Amino acid sequence: MEKISRAELRENNIKFLEKITDWVMWWIGSIPSLIVHSIVFLIAFLLPVFGIVAVDKMLLILTTVLSLEAIYLAIFIQMSVNRSHEHIEDIREDIEEIQDDIEEISEDIEEISEDIEEISVDIDDIQEDIEDIAEDEDEDDHNERARNVMLKSNVSSNKNDIKAMREVIANLQKQLEELKKDGNIPSSDQ
Repeated sequence: MEKISRAELRENNIKFLEKITDWVMWWIGSIPSLIVHSIVFLIAFLLPVFGIVAVDKMLLILTTVLSLEAIYLAIFIQMSVNRSHEHIEDIREDIEEIQDDIEEISEDIEEISEDIEEISVDIDDIQEDIEDIAEDEDEDDHNERARNVMLKSNVSSNKNDIKAMREVIANLQKQLEELKKDGNIPSSDQ
């Protein structure tokens, strides 16, 4: 058999106690708990009426039991609040990390958009230069024409690449807007 370290045993015991406190908190806030408490109070007040217990003794015992119950309930409630606070802090940290990632993605998208615009302008300039050269060249210069055809095909290929990049950016921006609309990410306006 595997030996369990003291730390693992302690962790298992803590988890077990947390399950018990969760169950107790659920039960205390349930209809069966209301019924049981009502029956206990009814019986406690009927005991002196039937002469089984003196009123003073019944009130002393009932007050003591209720005080102990209140102390334990306060402890259970505080444990539940502490666990909830830990979960909220974890969620807050996750949200901050997501916001940082989204800001970085937005900056990257803006940079890519700027780069694409610059490339598009460069390609347009190159294409105009090629057209100017094509108009000026002799018909006998076949090598120069072949080079121009290759440049044009490269320009066409680059335009297709740019078009694909623009579509990717548009999709990323659309997904970012959907995340903001879904409330998963606070918008920069907030």
